[in-house]
Amino acid sequence: MSRRAAIFALLCALVGLGASAAAAYTHYHLLYDPAYRSFCDVNETISCTQVYLSRFSTVRGIPVALFGATAFVAFALLATSALTARPAVRESVPGYMFVLSTLSLAVILYLGYASFVLLKAVCLLCLTTYAAVIGLFLVSGAATTFPMTTLPRRAVRDARVFAGSPLAIVVAILFFAGAASTLAWFPRESSAAPGGQAEQKLPQPTQDQTSEFQRWYASQPRVPLVVPPDGAKVLIVKFNDFQCPACGQSYLQYKPIFAKYDAEHPGAVKLVLKDYPLNRDCNDALAQSIHSAACEAAVAVRLSQAHNKLEAMEEWLYTHQPAMTPPSVRQAARDVGQVTDFDARYQSTLSLVKGDVALGRQLGIKSTPTFFINGVKVEGALPPQYFDQAIAYELQHAAAAK
Repeated sequence: MSRRAAIFALLCALVGLGASAAAAYTHYHLLYDPAYRSFCDVNETISCTQVYLSRFSTVRGIPVALFGATAFVAFALLATSALTARPAVRESVPGYMFVLSTLSLAVILYLGYASFVLLKAVCLLCLTTYAAVIGLFLVSGAATTFPMTTLPRRAVRDARVFAGSPLAIVVAILFFAGAASTLAWFPRESSAAPGGQAEQKLPQPTQDQTSEFQRWYASQPRVPLVVPPDGAKVLIVKFNDFQCPACGQSYLQYKPIFAKYDAEHPGAVKLVLKDYPLNRDCNDALAQSIHSAACEAAVAVRLSQAHNKLEAMEEWLYTHQPAMTPPSVRQAARDVGQVTDFDARYQSTLSLVKGDVALGRQLGIKSTPTFFINGVKVEGALPPQYFDQAIAYELQHAAAAK
């Protein structure tokens, strides 16, 4: 591997490492800092938040970005070896890098498909890591001059050389120990189980985090709403798009929280769902349509309520978001919601959806989901533990006000 190629590979690895570290930092703060807004949230489509709060962003609760950072550290060590190791080892480095970059390329192809096709959201940090992997794949492939069938034999030979170098052993120990401890100790994301099943216990905020959240929450202005609380002490209004990934994620994550308060404080917490589809067919506040089936989904939920199938319809929509199309939603309305007159009632029901959209425009809704918790506006979904804490805060203050 030439010195120029090794330097280019090292630069790609460092760029990828920097983007992965920034992605992990952003992911962490989205989960544990209710006031945090990612710098790369440009709009509904270019949004790190949409990607990091989706089901594709973690593996067993660990952010994918951490695995990416670990891989880029390995690339950087290989590139450094190509610059400093003995000639026999330097000759084999491009082959090792090519194997690792090929595996990484397969991963980013899957993640890219999930982002562009399923989520229809783009993460700028993710794009940076994709470019870094592609650069490593191309440079290592061009620099590999020996048959790949000889790579196992070369690996055995280089392992013997490696075992004879105290410095190499120390570097390897530090790499594996650092990677293992980072993956083990990085806070897991609480994942809500579909269908209302019990979820993992929410990570409890520290005392400092709780105090910081309460200071932030108490400082937010309260917006008067024309939505009757019907005796509830905590009125939560959610402006929602059934094809929005973050809306689906918050639905699944918050469902056990609502169930808890319904059991402990019956009637004290009320959720009111308002439609704000990101589709110009029923929302003329948008410059362009983002979710093609959002209008049909909103109508399907409203019509299914008359057949006592509202929850089943919501479950279907949130768990079938990637494949949702207007025809598939209409079919689900018949099969799941038992709605046999969808087409006949579509336009009249759509006018009700547009009424919610008009209210959302008056309240300055810009994205989904947007919550109002007793009038406190929260753009995006709070991490579940903070959403739980917000409800507890409102209940406590309602009790103190008596």
